[in-house]
Amino acid sequence: MKVFPFDLPTDEDVIIVNATIEGKFKFRIALDTAATHTTIDSNVLYFSGYELKNSKGEKEIETSNGIIVVETYDIERLECLGIVKTNFEVQVYDFLSHGITSDYDGVIGLNFLREHKFCIDIMKRELSVDI
Repeated sequence: MKVFPFDLPTDEDVIIVNATIEGKFKFRIALDTAATHTTIDSNVLYFSGYELKNSKGEKEIETSNGIIVVETYDIERLECLGIVKTNFEVQVYDFLSHGITSDYDGVIGLNFLREHKFCIDIMKRELSVDI
């Protein structure tokens, strides 16, 4: 079991963790237990060396703010919370062009955590993951 400490900002109460694409591009991503799929900002994908024109296709998804259209891509290697996924499908959305600005560049959804036991201890501000 690996333990990861986290902070809870007073204004958002979002758990933000670090993630890496291809073992080199680091970014911050929110843990979203209500999200079924992992979604990242298109800028993260671009700066990781992916061609945005190489999408697998579009999907309509329902968010807390309504229905949006995302592109899907296979990421060769995505690492977060000590978990490494290879050839992992993510949803990609252009946050900035849709007026979304935040301290993080996407959400880790339950599809990323599906094969792992994890526990969020709000009082201790720790995430425990069985890898």
